[in-house]
Amino acid sequence: MVLVWLLLLLTLLAGARLLWGQWKLRNLHLPPLVPGFLHLLQPNLPIYLLGLTQRLGPIYRLRLGLQDVVVLNSKRTIEEALVRKWVDFAGRPQIPSYKLASQHCPDISLGDYSLFWKAHKKLTRSALLLGVRSSMEPRVEQLTQEFCERMRAQAGTPVTIQKEFSVLTCSIICCLTFGDKEDTLVHALHDCVQDLMKTWEHWSIQILDMVPFLRFFPSPGLRRLKQAIENRDHLVEKQLRRHKESMVAGQWRDMLDYMLQEAGRQRVEEGQGQLLEGHVHMSVVDLFIGGTETTANTLSWAVVYLLHHPEIQWRLQEELDRELGPGAAGSRVPYKDRARLPLLNATIAEVLRLRPVVPLALPHRATRPSSIFGYDIPEGTVVIPNLQGAHLDETVWEQPHEFRPGVWWGGCPWHGGSRGQAPVAAEPGSVLWSPDRFLAPGANPSALAFGCGARVCLGEPLARLELFVVLVQLLQAFTLLPPEGALPSLQPHPHSGINLKVQPFQVRLQPRGGRGEGPGPR
Repeated sequence: MVLVWLLLLLTLLAGARLLWGQWKLRNLHLPPLVPGFLHLLQPNLPIYLLGLTQRLGPIYRLRLGLQDVVVLNSKRTIEEALVRKWVDFAGRPQIPSYKLASQHCPDISLGDYSLFWKAHKKLTRSALLLGVRSSMEPRVEQLTQEFCERMRAQAGTPVTIQKEFSVLTCSIICCLTFGDKEDTLVHALHDCVQDLMKTWEHWSIQILDMVPFLRFFPSPGLRRLKQAIENRDHLVEKQLRRHKESMVAGQWRDMLDYMLQEAGRQRVEEGQGQLLEGHVHMSVVDLFIGGTETTANTLSWAVVYLLHHPEIQWRLQEELDRELGPGAAGSRVPYKDRARLPLLNATIAEVLRLRPVVPLALPHRATRPSSIFGYDIPEGTVVIPNLQGAHLDETVWEQPHEFRPGVWWGGCPWHGGSRGQAPVAAEPGSVLWSPDRFLAPGANPSALAFGCGARVCLGEPLARLELFVVLVQLLQAFTLLPPEGALPSLQPHPHSGINLKVQPFQVRLQPRGGRGEGPGPR
């Protein structure tokens, strides 16, 4: 009986809070409100949110639990908020799962905007760009080569390549962060990340974030999340101890060495103190959570699209053969010279456009009263940038749902030659030759796959390097074929969670031996 009265009291308090919030906003010019409050249950949520723009425009409000959120569905509205007015929208909502994930020390991805947050992000970005600058590309290439050798041992048999990519990206982060690619550690961290993401994305945690007072009631999902976070912290703390015991002052073997030594030197602005070991701990967490499944999913989507478009795969292999020589195992194109492979760059860009890393980004919070395109945005408002929706905006892209890498030449029906050579004409009817695929007048063909503004993904340089290196070596070594002609679905898992997940599929990897050995154009 006491529990029933407590539930009733909390419900009344929540209702009173909602009514009070609505009354305070009565004189503001707010974006239009979408009726209902079960929007998160919609399958393919980014596409559903984009569909609402047809009657409401690119900016509107909808109710998630007890809170109204503002959704931005176009490149213009997203850049207005996150680039031109980035100070106003650099915050993060402090919801229960975010607080739990960073209870010991603020997290970069989930942490609210502050001077400490700026210093914390700067430390982690420096570790990526300075701490392992000279060794990053060689390590990625070495681990990718070992990956291709493992795949060669399975040549001709169907492979569940999403899992293989997931282990590969985890091993890359493990090697760069801890200087260790030992299988036991890699698989322990991989399983930890998988468990944490699966638990965090469970419906019970999503409901808790929408209706926070439910945390006062027993929750098996919440217990599982706490256990997953404890396992995560145990693994990271073990590596912190190992590094502190063995590192040499003034030298660093990996990113963790760099961050441990630099954290004490980095002073926060306005004399507010310095970064602590806990900040380094959470930087490591961010690197693994943000740098494994995201890149693995993008690589998987690239394979799916190439299976559906063998003519693009054939032209990519033709481009590689022209630059590296037929069947030239071990030959490479340095990442700084990636312009030598224009079709590969265009293919990566098109995959990121259609299937962005995190389609709804992570929610932002207005740190002070502001406005977006004439609508008032009160302080504390949660703002969701629909990145995938912006990439499929029909006012920017013609035939936005079609996979056509040629658009990244501004719609030109030519496959550009490399290093000043004459372009090679694409065949009429192919996805390269697309006279109806021009961008809308005045459109800028830049994508938002990694976000923008102050909260842009700090791992973007590493992710782009991985996508380039892995696809070069994979397409150089193998032709990708569907098992027994069974093409995978181009539709994402209907309830993907944070990442836009590929539906389970398999691929056959047929070793290549010489020039032009591929599926050929249709």
